[in-house]
Amino acid sequence: MINITVIEHNDTEHTLQADTDQSVMQAVTAEGIPGLPADCGGACACATCHVYVDPAWVDKFPPAEELEQNMLECVIQLESNSRLSCQLQLTEDADGLIVRLPEAQ
Repeated sequence: MINITVIEHNDTEHTLQADTDQSVMQAVTAEGIPGLPADCGGACACATCHVYVDPAWVDKFPPAEELEQNMLECVIQLESNSRLSCQLQLTEDADGLIVRLPEAQ
């Protein structure tokens, strides 16, 4: 298990433990943290699992593939560290990961 910190748009922090055989989206939604509806359930068919990956962690994940890049064009406040959490697979190297949730999905 690894630790992930999720920070809501209002700066409420949640630290959770997650298995490495899941995505960030699965870990966050399993904990019931508000602000990540994940309407498509992880199929990369919407942008409702948008997160901002802490700058220190951006390069620890493979770059977004074309499908994710296309979906990211639908987010309300796109930033350089925007990712779809359904596409961020957890590994042991992600222990300590920090992501922020946008104000709106």
